Amino acid sequence: MISRNIAPLVQRLAKQYPVITITGPRQSGKTTLARSLFPEKPYVTLEDPDVRHYATADPRGFLSNYPLGAVFDEIQRTPELPSYLQGMVDENSEPGRFILTGSQQFELMTQVTQSLAGRTGVLRLLPFTLAEVRRLNGTAQTPELPASLLCGFYPRIHDQHLNPSQALADYFATYVERDLRQLSAVHDLQRFERFVRLCAGRTGQILNLTSLGNDAGVSHVTARAWIDLLQTSYIVHLLPPWFTNTSKRLVKSPKLYFYDVGLACWLLGLRTPEQVGRDPLWGSLFENFIVMEAMKDRLNAGESSEMYFYRDSDGTEVDLLLPVGRQVQAIEIKAGATVNQDYFKGLKAFAAHHPQALSGGSVIFGGVKSQSRSDWPVHSWLELHSGKPLYNPAL
Repeated sequence: MISRNIAPLVQRLAKQYPVITITGPRQSGKTTLARSLFPEKPYVTLEDPDVRHYATADPRGFLSNYPLGAVFDEIQRTPELPSYLQGMVDENSEPGRFILTGSQQFELMTQVTQSLAGRTGVLRLLPFTLAEVRRLNGTAQTPELPASLLCGFYPRIHDQHLNPSQALADYFATYVERDLRQLSAVHDLQRFERFVRLCAGRTGQILNLTSLGNDAGVSHVTARAWIDLLQTSYIVHLLPPWFTNTSKRLVKSPKLYFYDVGLACWLLGLRTPEQVGRDPLWGSLFENFIVMEAMKDRLNAGESSEMYFYRDSDGTEVDLLLPVGRQVQAIEIKAGATVNQDYFKGLKAFAAHHPQALSGGSVIFGGVKSQSRSDWPVHSWLELHSGKPLYNPAL
């Protein structure tokens, strides 16, 4: 068990709210985090059918067993329980009394916002950051970039030294067989699996639902519903474009990324680091990795997940814009290990067109040595290995 970057935020909020809600992808470490930070609290998993039946049939009687609080795991499995928790914490609002965890974004957040508004601190725990993997594995070896992307960042793969291909195959099979049946009635599982693999082939690209639906053999409406389902279950993230009210020439569709780049690699059929490094989507996979590292940094620090990309009708693009006050920090992401002038093209164009919006900018690339440059500093991806946060305006 390693210390997660989000732990100080959890502990701080547990001193302010009677309920803490930790959501995130399945196997991102929510249960381990909750049990390690609150070892004195009883642990109750609502995945257990007997426990779930008790909590559903007699919620007041069930909760009476935990007057001092508890860790309730997979709270979305008992949709009515947060309503009964509301009455308990209104009578006794001792901070940090109940810890709730759940893996399904939409259902869980609906229950929490309706029943526990103002009574809970809400956090999202994503899989390991690169720095957290480093703390687990030690600093003796410098990680190799293709191998890091292939393994992905689900904690069990690193903690238990699992074969990533087998572990990710099991992860996806569990997702299809369990989570999908809980979230929605997907009647054609084979076509849905093909749809998810097609999404992996569009990693880092602007989402075109019509094209995606046509390739998968489903309607635009079904494609939209399935993308929403993948978002709800923490498989894919849609990065929105940045634009102002006067930006008529800017792209308005989101870009598609996977919460875990290792899962994207597995869905693409990549099984070795050599295959990852040679794949036509190598640059997009590296971009996916950096975008998710930025999101993890922000969420672990208590910031919102608000991030953007920039692209105008001429194709000028900046891969990532991070809010800094009322401005944005611009980050260009390049998988190549050799810096060239094209790396700075998007940053220069954005600075020229939107000077008031820019707080600073940099390039993150696949090389091993950072460079100090007068206009746009160039940072190696290995700086993330040492724990330097991407959202920091000083980067």
